[in-house]
Amino acid sequence: MIRLKNEKQINGIRTSCRMLGAMFRELIPLVMPGVETLELDRWTRNWIKKAGGKPAFLGYGPNSNPYPAAICISINDEVIHGIPSKRKIREGDLVSLDCGIDLGGFISDQAITVEAGRVDETAHKLNLVTQECLYRGIESAKAGNRLLQIARAVHSHAVSHGYGVVHQFCGHGVGLDLHEEPTVSNTPKGPNPRMLGGFVIAIEPMINIGTGDVNIQEDGWTVVTADHKLSAHWEHTIALFKDHTEILTERLD
Repeated sequence: MIRLKNEKQINGIRTSCRMLGAMFRELIPLVMPGVETLELDRWTRNWIKKAGGKPAFLGYGPNSNPYPAAICISINDEVIHGIPSKRKIREGDLVSLDCGIDLGGFISDQAITVEAGRVDETAHKLNLVTQECLYRGIESAKAGNRLLQIARAVHSHAVSHGYGVVHQFCGHGVGLDLHEEPTVSNTPKGPNPRMLGGFVIAIEPMINIGTGDVNIQEDGWTVVTADHKLSAHWEHTIALFKDHTEILTERLD
């Protein structure tokens, strides 16, 4: 069931989103060659705690294998859900950061792909087009439109550049829980409800240089491209009103 949010709830989600944006602004300059991804996770945990929130991702998932970090850090062919470790970021890496904050029961969710040092033109173009896919999807997210209009906007732009669009994972409703209905696909297949004022959703294109197919690693979390080519990931939490759409998380590009 899709939960429409009222003004008070959207205000709470907006505050959580602004906190997340503030965190990202301080985190992004730390994403440099030579830094261990585990160091970035420790920094994220400390920042969120000091700000008065809770990491929305930490402990999320099945009891048998909960997600063990506050932030997902996925590098190069890792699409999403990469687990921080002692792995060091290298010059030219594409580093996708995905994080959420639980602020008094109001959940934010955002992802950005950072170019570590100098990346080659192929990686930079993928990252740029993935950002463009996100904003094209947002432009289609209006009360009265159908949900798959978002998917068509994302998918058509990625395919026009010869890229693969991840179809096994997608965006989602968000705000009172980390993952809610509806499913927000990046490919034009699936349920197609009409969007209404009160929708709060996370749009998150995951775009690959090669195939859109992905596999899950043995850790049960890390998703990688099936052909091990580069991937990029961008995400915003947005709220739909009857007469406009608001990006609740901040632009960080």
